[in-house]
Amino acid sequence: MDQKSIIDLVKKIRGETSYSIGEIKIAVEKAKGDEKKAKEFLKELGFKQLEKRADKEVYQGRVATYTHSTGKIGVMVELLCETDFVAKNEEFMALTRDLCLQVTAMDPENSEELLKMEFIKDPSQKVSDLIAALAGKYGENIKLGRIARFEI
Repeated sequence: MDQKSIIDLVKKIRGETSYSIGEIKIAVEKAKGDEKKAKEFLKELGFKQLEKRADKEVYQGRVATYTHSTGKIGVMVELLCETDFVAKNEEFMALTRDLCLQVTAMDPENSEELLKMEFIKDPSQKVSDLIAALAGKYGENIKLGRIARFEI
């Protein structure tokens, strides 16, 4: 695989994932240019990074809310992280909004059930995969806290 092909594939994967360019380049080279294998390698990398940070305390984060347009469903989601810097990041805030929509649509019993669900915007990923990818990108422990759903 030539250098231009590697660069193009790295750019493509970077646009689709939240991993660093260096990590993606290593994954592409290990996968010998196979995009699917490179993404699998990155997914494994995210879980390994998450395991390393699992014992870190999460004192920061964000509580997001969503009220359905009918006014009959309301949701609150707590997403926790290590630093205020990550909690204020646009990608972190977008994930909390997406989790609110997920809870609204799927009505999980608890946080553990939500983590196991397929993501409504991309059924090829589980909710836990999204959190792991973001944790891998920022090098922080990110955990789903409490969820609440109210419906009239």
